[in-house]
Amino acid sequence: MTYSLPELSYDYSSLEPHISAKIMELHHSKHHQAYVTGANAALDAMAKAREANDFANLPKLQKDLAFNLGGHINHSIFWKNLSPETQEPTGDLSAAIAEYFGSFEAFKNHFTAAAMGIQGSGWAYLAWDAIGNQMVIGQLYDQQGNLPIATLPLLMLDMWEHAFYLDYHNVKADYVKAFWNIIDFEDVATRFASVKLNSKSLLLG
Repeated sequence: MTYSLPELSYDYSSLEPHISAKIMELHHSKHHQAYVTGANAALDAMAKAREANDFANLPKLQKDLAFNLGGHINHSIFWKNLSPETQEPTGDLSAAIAEYFGSFEAFKNHFTAAAMGIQGSGWAYLAWDAIGNQMVIGQLYDQQGNLPIATLPLLMLDMWEHAFYLDYHNVKADYVKAFWNIIDFEDVATRFASVKLNSKSLLLG
């Protein structure tokens, strides 16, 4: 099995003026594709190592797979989280945000602070903690570090410079502010309904 670059459900220019078509094209067709290529290369190298019964390079290959597959998964969710037409959360998602964060405004401020507090490259995320049965906000360093294994992502914001620098230069705050204008909360709600229903049984039996 090989990984492949997912198609977007909107044009590269659809998220303007919040994210330019130029960034979207580079981000999707170049950066995301590089993670797909890297993940496939790591899998291929592992297969060859098994055939040769030579695992001396396995630690590096495992790290390569984790990094590149993390990049592939993160971006695949990120694209789905975005929409030219945004709206505030409703229904069960809105109720859950109020329950776990106090209000939508408090959730927004918490998520923004997580994004702005990342040192270097990484992601801000909203996830469902399947063990504690609660929503959590966190920071993901690079593509896979600092993420508890039992958390399932609902909303992700790419804070690598390639995601915003052409448009916003070093003013990350403006990029994060723009993000709130293009979130597809219907996609987030769909993810939330699915993981809340199924995650605990999948993890604990």
